[in-house]
Amino acid sequence: MRGVDFSLSLIAIVGRPNVGKSTLVNRIASGQFTIVDELDGVTRDRNYIKTEWSGTTFTVVDTGGLIFGEKENLTESIREQAFLAVEEADAIIFVVDGKSGLFPGDEEIANILRREKKPIFLVVNKLDDVTKEFDKFSFCSLGLGEPYAISATHGLGIGDLLDELVRALPSKEMEEVEGAINVAIIGRPNVGKSSVCNRLLGEDRVIVSSVAGTTRDAVDTMIERDGTLYKFIDTAGLRRRKKIKGVEYYGMVRALRALGGADIALLVLDASEGVTEQDQKIADMARSRGCALVILLNKWDLVDVEDVDALYSGLVRKFRFIDYAPVLKISALRNRGISKIFPMIDKIIEGYFKQISTSQLNWLVQQIKAKGHTMSKGGKKLNLLYATQIKKGPPTFLFFVNESKLVNVYFKRYLTSEIRKAFVFEGVPVRLRFKGKGKRRKDG
Repeated sequence: MRGVDFSLSLIAIVGRPNVGKSTLVNRIASGQFTIVDELDGVTRDRNYIKTEWSGTTFTVVDTGGLIFGEKENLTESIREQAFLAVEEADAIIFVVDGKSGLFPGDEEIANILRREKKPIFLVVNKLDDVTKEFDKFSFCSLGLGEPYAISATHGLGIGDLLDELVRALPSKEMEEVEGAINVAIIGRPNVGKSSVCNRLLGEDRVIVSSVAGTTRDAVDTMIERDGTLYKFIDTAGLRRRKKIKGVEYYGMVRALRALGGADIALLVLDASEGVTEQDQKIADMARSRGCALVILLNKWDLVDVEDVDALYSGLVRKFRFIDYAPVLKISALRNRGISKIFPMIDKIIEGYFKQISTSQLNWLVQQIKAKGHTMSKGGKKLNLLYATQIKKGPPTFLFFVNESKLVNVYFKRYLTSEIRKAFVFEGVPVRLRFKGKGKRRKDG
């Protein structure tokens, strides 16, 4: 869990595709936080990035390019997402291309923005030479005031733009909110991750499309439910590495970063397809990064009755390494089973951050020793001395033993099983560490 500045001012960055919106976001945020690529339509969902300028903290909302005059469904979804960002924003940066000049699409966007009663900053990008600054005036016909000449790539004019931007932002009282639960939604492409996310959020915050690989950036959304804050991260679908091409690679990187910062991962499977090798690999990514885990069998309504036994058999066999993860049957399309997800998250997170006292652990050590289960090698016998919990999220236990080299994978599994039985860690990875007493003289 991390502290989060809530109720920050929102700045939406909009414009046609390929005018440099994501490059500007990266420049403002002083880092590569969004995908930058020469292909049109790379940024498809709203991407929220917290940043700061001159002591003022705010959130930049990067959007997909606004394309008019096209009827293709995905383009319409991109346009809708950009409009939603404009609607919720406190200020708007409208980016145009200073090299290409004025386009009809710029005029259509300007016509829409003039209706907004919010500060609007018309930014002419790609003016990479200071002698080209006067080219900005050709965009005055858009009726949005004097344009700002910038080069997002080279950083020209960015400081002046941000100075004016922070002056125009409405004053908002910053509130530091602790305890947000970070939830990553992961899975292969086209298994319904965005549909699940939208059901949980209660709005169409993430684009849903039948085209595999639609979600390319990891999209963060903060919501509050029954007094608890949840930060949902809808990630790009994770393909097999050999099948990842071009810009998809960056989406994969962001998905892995999202897992690194998540408390819990919701692994979405297509129940009608069963468990695949890639599902196994994605689950292992979450496990190895210390995430708690819930398996969501999405599209359950498409599973034939005669296939249920085979499906569960595959789950048990292929997910043996995460047998602690609970399984929920859901249908995001029909809104079935979704109501069970939040209670499950809350239950698992309680265990994820549970602290077991040293006295309780040492009671368990004594119980294990009484059962006589131990390991021996080369005439040496493993002796558990005592234990303590050294970390939460995920729970990590340090066992002091007489000889750490005697501990093998089978004994680790046995100890993990005993810990789960004693203290209940549903959906939670349990990590063990061992420390020997060092060199000792042989018993005589």
